[in-house]
Amino acid sequence: MRKKTLAAAALLAVVPLTLTACGGDDGDSGSPVSVVSEETGGQKAATVLDKPFEKPDLVLTDTQGKPYDFRERTAGRPTLIYFGYTHCPDVCPLTMNNIAVAKKQLPKEQQDQLLIVFVTTDPERDTPAELGKWLKGIDSQVVGLTGDFATIQAGARTLGISIDPPRKDDSGKTVSDHGTQVIAFSPKTDGGYVLYGEDATVEDYTQDLPRIIKGENP
Repeated sequence: MRKKTLAAAALLAVVPLTLTACGGDDGDSGSPVSVVSEETGGQKAATVLDKPFEKPDLVLTDTQGKPYDFRERTAGRPTLIYFGYTHCPDVCPLTMNNIAVAKKQLPKEQQDQLLIVFVTTDPERDTPAELGKWLKGIDSQVVGLTGDFATIQAGARTLGISIDPPRKDDSGKTVSDHGTQVIAFSPKTDGGYVLYGEDATVEDYTQDLPRIIKGENP
């Protein structure tokens, strides 16, 4: 099993987290993702944290245009959170599809227990309607959240995930520089105790999700 154990408090100092630039304007699939810095230990899919992250204090807007309090709505539920955006040409849809495919391998009862939350890093373009449309093609049960960029950025930072404001590159394409980690929260403690990098595969998630749903180490 591909895993390692690491203290959350030491995560930034010991493991350089991935910051990826996703490119592409509307109607343009964009160029391949440019990796600014890679996570070390690429053979490890799951990083089990011995000092879990606390859930971020995020109150954003869901795909129905209604307020969504992340801490309140996910309390006591096995939860995966990922920060990305809908115009990303590769890493974001790949990550979300990997999780969605793995989820479909679970028994119906476990599928209903698991919460998957996608928080946009490009809230200006990712309106509730746009998020809903994009996520429908992946998994209609995924919770899509948008809102004030500063709030999103601050929430991600508490999980050791860096997000920069969307910007135009030299070719005029909009790019979003953001960390590509998936954080899993335990239903027992509500702590974010498992971290996945962008190299995590469908097989990794398929193997680990049943244990994460139970609040066990993958």
